[in-house]
Amino acid sequence: MGNGTELGRVRGLGSAKEGAHHWWQQRVTAAANLFLMVWFFVAIVRLPAYDYETVRTWLGSPWAAVPLVLLILSVFYHFRLGLQVLIEDYQHGASRVALMLLLNFFTVGSGAIALFAILKVAFTSTLGVPHV
Repeated sequence: MGNGTELGRVRGLGSAKEGAHHWWQQRVTAAANLFLMVWFFVAIVRLPAYDYETVRTWLGSPWAAVPLVLLILSVFYHFRLGLQVLIEDYQHGASRVALMLLLNFFTVGSGAIALFAILKVAFTSTLGVPHV
């Protein structure tokens, strides 16, 4: 079964031309991760305190919540790209398809949970909703 077939694309095998695109996506997300992680560490160090209310107030700002959401999206996508390469290189047949499905579900599910947590804190702190 060739890599350029419809079944090959469904299985994530694609054509040879997709390798460069995948390589660039890994580099772009790595650069974004580096930039956003530096921002995150600097922002955390600059906080006046590390108690819940201080972090909650900080995260209520769009200047904190938006880059943090972008960081989560970039990290999880980069994670998925890297593990996809490992699965494609070392797994074959039905186990490859199963692992790719599992990877996709895990990445989307974990990313969604992280995004939900950030957005919940961000929106509840800006709306003045008391912490329960």
